[in-house]
Amino acid sequence: MGERKSAPAGLLRSPGIGVMTQHSNDALKPVIASCRRVWGGVAAFSAFLNLLMLAVPLYMMQIFDRVLPTGHIDTLYVLTAMVTAALIIFGVLDALRGRILARVGAWLESELSEPALSSAVVDALRVGGGTSAQGLRDLATVRSYAGGPSVMPLFDAPWAPVFLAVVFLIHPLLGWIGIGGALLLAVCAVANDLFTRKRMVTANDAQAKALNEADAAVRNADTIAAMGILPALLQRRGHVISDGLSQQVAASEISSAIIAFTKASRFALQVAMLGVGAYLVIGVEMTPGGMIAASIVLARGLAPIEQSISGWRAFVSARAAWRRLRDLLHRSGAIKTGTTLPRPKGVLELEGVSYAPPARRSAVIHGVNLRVEEGKVLGIVGPSGAGKTTLVRLIVGSLAPTVGHVRLDGADMAMWPDADRGRHVGYLPQNVELFAGTVRDNIARLSEAPDETVVAASELAGAHKTVLALDAAYETRIGEGGIPISGGQRQRIALARAVFGNPVLVVLDEPNAHLDSDGEWALIHTIERLRELGVTIVLVAQRAPVMVQTDHMVVIKDGTMAAYGPTEKILDELRRSIPSKVAG
Repeated sequence: MGERKSAPAGLLRSPGIGVMTQHSNDALKPVIASCRRVWGGVAAFSAFLNLLMLAVPLYMMQIFDRVLPTGHIDTLYVLTAMVTAALIIFGVLDALRGRILARVGAWLESELSEPALSSAVVDALRVGGGTSAQGLRDLATVRSYAGGPSVMPLFDAPWAPVFLAVVFLIHPLLGWIGIGGALLLAVCAVANDLFTRKRMVTANDAQAKALNEADAAVRNADTIAAMGILPALLQRRGHVISDGLSQQVAASEISSAIIAFTKASRFALQVAMLGVGAYLVIGVEMTPGGMIAASIVLARGLAPIEQSISGWRAFVSARAAWRRLRDLLHRSGAIKTGTTLPRPKGVLELEGVSYAPPARRSAVIHGVNLRVEEGKVLGIVGPSGAGKTTLVRLIVGSLAPTVGHVRLDGADMAMWPDADRGRHVGYLPQNVELFAGTVRDNIARLSEAPDETVVAASELAGAHKTVLALDAAYETRIGEGGIPISGGQRQRIALARAVFGNPVLVVLDEPNAHLDSDGEWALIHTIERLRELGVTIVLVAQRAPVMVQTDHMVVIKDGTMAAYGPTEKILDELRRSIPSKVAG
């Protein structure tokens, strides 16, 4: 399978002592502080750039007021050389400013992509669904705005008063015209925000919802195609898109009208400046060079305001994306790190465990108490909707109990560092999802593991022959961009992933749901091998051949333990109460 490259050292973290890596909420603070420092440098660049912009109007004044009346060619050469040097410096600084902003955007995404992804995963576990990759989309939107040209007017706008002051110095009357124009454009900017903000936020939220529904539709493509759901799905999504588009069109129409008025107003200001300037020149109150210079300076001073109005949609989208991203990071935790505990033996304890989902007031798991010794197999049975899957998610630590504790060798699952818990716990969920990548990547849990370790897990799960039958064996790409595989193949690969790395606790939720008789016997063999290795197993299943491998069984009904005891005793009780069935 070839040599695998190790992870870059810079991506590794040193574990703390009983602490979390940076909480996702706190991850924003150093990022914002660093951005502020860099933006301070960008503001300094902008100061020099705006001062250099005065070189052109000053050049025009000198040309009209000194060179042309006197005919001094030497003066023309010197002035031209000076303004050329100023423009070269301007170009270099402007390019540097653009590069700095681009790198700030890229750095911002690189710093927040990990907290955003981990927060999205935590949020999905918390609410039982999540918002797909919306957090990463929002981060890309923020990066595009913060690192693009749309943000530059924010650095140039504070210099508008300086340019207006220069116009005042040329002539007070022209300065008052400039102030009137600046106030008019400012009113347009405020009106643009007031009349479009809510509509743009609604449109952005609708777009985010439509994208999330599209993601869900792609994941359920088989169901949609088989059951003819596509027309209804398109109609439903059409309503969402229609609502968003109607708000976006309304906002665009208002914004376009304001932008058109802004442009017309700016042209009118230029006409006023030239007209009044010509009047003052005729009255010998100012020079022709001053008239031209005042017009150029005013145009430069008002440009950032006009550009801000034109780029308002990008600003509103970035602001909404930032707020969604901030809320995601605020309500979700990050990956935990802490003291590395000794390898556990596999003693599992549940102490008064109850769980109520965030969206429900009533608990779906009530007061579960049980203990599974090292190397023993616990079977969980019960009717559909009884809470079996929720219980195993509590056991593996993907959900935290509302009340009570789940312990592995006495340590609460919530206190185990995520990386350590992942090494010691194997989990086969009821709905198997594989990552886009090779079979090897999936079995190795996306880690850089030795080939023999991957093959050993595959053989333990009875998946080795299945993998070898694929086109490229362990290097076969599956998922997005890869070959389709059957439900049984997916189940066996996921089982190999669950037993990878010699975990001490393996939790299997309906592991035989997609297996044929051969696959089921292979599963039984895997359970026997794991028992021989001293692995503690929690098994949810409904078929007797698998359940007879357990040492104890618990019957879950309406989220409570209806029965618990040795397997033979529980099976006898179930046979008497519900003939021909293992569990309700």
